[in-house]
Amino acid sequence: MKGFSSVVALTAAGLLATTSNAGPLDSDYSRRPLVEDKPLVNSIHLKDLMKCAQKLEDIAYATPGRNRVHGSEGHANTVKYFKRTLESLGDYYKVELQEFATDVTLASEADLSIDGAEVETDAFEFGNNGTWTDVPLVNVANLGCNPEDVPATVTGNIALIARGDCTFAQKVTNAGAKGAVAALIYNNGEVGAATGTLGGTNNYISVGGLTRADGLALAARITAGETVTSSGTYWAYTTKAVSHNVIATSKHGDPDNVLFLGAHSDSVDKGPGINDNGSGSCGILTVAKALSKWRTKSQVKFAWWTAEEEGLLGAEYFVNSSSAADLSKIRLYLNFDMIASPNYFLGIYDGDGSRYNVTGPPGSDTAEKLFEDWFQARKLTTFGSEFSGRSDYGPFLARGVPCSGLETGADGIKTPEEVTIYGGVAGEQYDQNYHSAADNVTNLATLPFEVNAKAIAHAVATYGRSWRGFPARLPANSTTVARREVHARGANGGPKRLIIA
Repeated sequence: MKGFSSVVALTAAGLLATTSNAGPLDSDYSRRPLVEDKPLVNSIHLKDLMKCAQKLEDIAYATPGRNRVHGSEGHANTVKYFKRTLESLGDYYKVELQEFATDVTLASEADLSIDGAEVETDAFEFGNNGTWTDVPLVNVANLGCNPEDVPATVTGNIALIARGDCTFAQKVTNAGAKGAVAALIYNNGEVGAATGTLGGTNNYISVGGLTRADGLALAARITAGETVTSSGTYWAYTTKAVSHNVIATSKHGDPDNVLFLGAHSDSVDKGPGINDNGSGSCGILTVAKALSKWRTKSQVKFAWWTAEEEGLLGAEYFVNSSSAADLSKIRLYLNFDMIASPNYFLGIYDGDGSRYNVTGPPGSDTAEKLFEDWFQARKLTTFGSEFSGRSDYGPFLARGVPCSGLETGADGIKTPEEVTIYGGVAGEQYDQNYHSAADNVTNLATLPFEVNAKAIAHAVATYGRSWRGFPARLPANSTTVARREVHARGANGGPKRLIIA
C-alpha cells in the first residue's frame, strides 16, 4: 500500500493482448454450473494462498534486489507468473498486459550519526542524494504539515519532523521552503525508522527517517536547549522503467455488467512485499482460479496493478485510458491491499460513511453491507476502513465507479480495543514489517489471509450470479456527476460487530 503521495507522469505504450489464448470460446462453458456461493467459498484454501505467497517470495529472492519493485527483474517475473497461471486455466480468461514506463527507485542507502554516534535511519523512495556534516537539528512544530509549523531558525540546518497527518512530500516541501538543508522524519510507532515514498522524482531537499524513540529523544534535547548536531549521507538510484498491468477478463458473462477485482503486484525496493501486496494478489489469483470451474451471468475482470507504490500509477493509467462508456459498465470495483497483516484488524472500506463521514458512489455502501453481513454470520468483528483512495481503487472512485474492498492495516497503530477483539499488540503498526525486508511469508497472519480470501469468493459468487438489489450505474452520457458526499457521523462509527472473546 502506498503512502499518500503525488502522482508522477506516465508514458503509455498501449494495451498488449497476449495471443496464446486467442482461440475459439470454450465449448464446455455452457455446461458448467452457474456459480454458487458456498461451493466457491469452500474451494478457497489457506494452503493455496500460502503456496502463491511463497512463490512470490521465491521470485523476489532469486534476484539481486530481493524485491518485486516495478520495473525490476523481480516484478517482471511476478507478471510472468500471474500470466502463466491464468493462461493455464484454458480459455476461460482473456489475458492482457498493459505496458507503460515510469520512474522507479531501484536501490537506496542511508547513513546517519547524531553527535558522532551512528543511529538507525532509512531512506525514502524518490529521495534526493545529499550529504552534510555536523549540522544542527531544529524542531518543527506540530507535524510540519503547515508552513507556519517550520521556524525561521531551520535555515541552514536540519528539520526534525514527526510523522503523521500529511504526506512526506508536504513536510519536506515546507522545510525546504524555509531553507532547511535536509529533513529527518521520525516514526509514529515503535516499528523502526520512518520510510515511505515521495511520490516521484522531485527537487526536494534530502530526507531520512528515524525511529520514534530516537526522534522523541532528540526533540526533547532540543527543547531543553541543547545543540544537537547530525551528519548524514543519503543516496538513491532512480531510473525510467517499463512495467505491466496484468488484466484477465472472463470471456463469458454480460460485458455491460462487469464485476472488477484488483490488487497491486509490486513491492517497494526494501523487500519482497509479501503482505504488501502479495497477500491481495494471491487472494484474487486464488479466487480467479477457483472461478474458472463455474459459469457467471456477469463478466468478471481481475487486475494485478503495477506501480501502486509509486502512486497508484498502474490503476490510474488503466482508468485514464478507458472510455467513459467502458467505465460505466463496471458495476463495482473491489480492491484488496494487505489482507494478512501480522498485527491485523478486519477492515471493510467505509462506503456508507458511517465511520469516516464520506460516502462512495451509489453501490459502495451496498458492497460494504455484503461484506459486513458475511463476516457477522461468522461472528467476526469488522471495522470500517477509511475510504481515502489510498490504494488502487482511488482512480476508480474519482470517476464515479462504486468501490469496496478489504484490508488488515498498514502503518496505522493498533488500538487497545482492537487487541481485545483480535489479539496482537496495542501501540504498534498493523504491519510491523510494512515496507521493510521483513515483509515475507513468515510474517503473514494466516487467519485473516484465509477469511478475507473466502470473503472475496463470496462477493464474486454473489455478483457473478446477480446484481439484484445493487444500484444501477449512471449512463455514460449522463449529465449528473457521480460524487462523494460528506455527512454527519451516526452513532455506529465503531466496529460493525463487537464480539469479545
